[in-house]
Amino acid sequence: MQADVIVIGAGTVGAAIGYGLASRGQRVIVLDGGDRDIRAANANFGLVWLHGKGMDMPAYYFLTRKSVDDWQAFDEELTDATSVDLQYEHRGGLVLCLGEDDFAQRRDNLLRLHNQLEDATDPDWEMLDRDALRKLLPRVSLGEEVSGASLGKRDGHANPLRLLASLHAGIVQKGGSLHRGCSVRAVQGHSGGGFSVDFGSGRASAARIVIAAGMGSKAIARQVGLDVPIRPQRGQILVTEKVMPILPLPTLDVRQTREGSVMIGATHEEVGLDCSTTAEAAAALSANAVRQFPALAEVSVVRQWAGLRILTPDGFPVYAESESHPGAFVALCHSGVTLAAFHAGLLAESIAAGRLPASLNVFHHRRFDVPQAA
Repeated sequence: MQADVIVIGAGTVGAAIGYGLASRGQRVIVLDGGDRDIRAANANFGLVWLHGKGMDMPAYYFLTRKSVDDWQAFDEELTDATSVDLQYEHRGGLVLCLGEDDFAQRRDNLLRLHNQLEDATDPDWEMLDRDALRKLLPRVSLGEEVSGASLGKRDGHANPLRLLASLHAGIVQKGGSLHRGCSVRAVQGHSGGGFSVDFGSGRASAARIVIAAGMGSKAIARQVGLDVPIRPQRGQILVTEKVMPILPLPTLDVRQTREGSVMIGATHEEVGLDCSTTAEAAAALSANAVRQFPALAEVSVVRQWAGLRILTPDGFPVYAESESHPGAFVALCHSGVTLAAFHAGLLAESIAAGRLPASLNVFHHRRFDVPQAA
């Protein structure tokens, strides 16, 4: 098989890049892994989120803001192409505070972030005390400990599984090819340029490749001179039975889906590649949700699952091209839903052109190559 670009990985990141490339007329082959592969996309909370992101790396804030601002047009384009409703809503998002100290710390952290930004505009967030929060959520019973919240004015949420299904359909609809159950065995760069990828029982060749295979990216990227440090972090999520609408805005911990179920998340556990669920996590997540919204104590949990975030040492994304194998790119992040519009937009456009813009240099993994003090 011959293509312009081979995308290794068909999770939310790889699928968005593949869709963006196919939309720009590139001949694209997207390789999806096996059913037993670790898939962050299957455990995504579904937030399209900006406020609070980018502390100590302002470039990440601006990249995220651009993607969030492009999400409406991205949603409309993808829905038109595939007829899949992504259930995207963007009326704002909340981070609830428990106690006055928590409220003060949240305010101080957001002010610190805003002061780091080279942006003269007013903050796109505001702090709401308990009375203001109750006015915003007049039909929601707040826990006694809730002292207020920060409100992100650009934030929202979408259905992550519908997003992934729509991206897969969009790749094919735009003329690309999606191959499932493909475990990549080897990637070979050719002396005259271009690459061959051996997978399953097949082989594909292309002028460029994009490695977006989540936790599998490290071993694949090394074959083309890209040594990216990543680690897994487990996140567990609970899902309740369907109930009448009780929460009009998503929070960082709790959101109600269009169907009526309530998602409660998520843990941050350093347990390696363990994707199992635990009773301890279920108890902690439930207790935190009920502290915020007491009515949830009467709602039954029907599912619990765990997934692995892909994290770099500083938690920010990696976008890079190999110096030893030009044309080989890597794209890694843990905010695949929020950044989907960027991945399908500017990033795909840059890969199609064969070069990443200078604005993404800050996301190169060379930032981790800092000698440690003795």
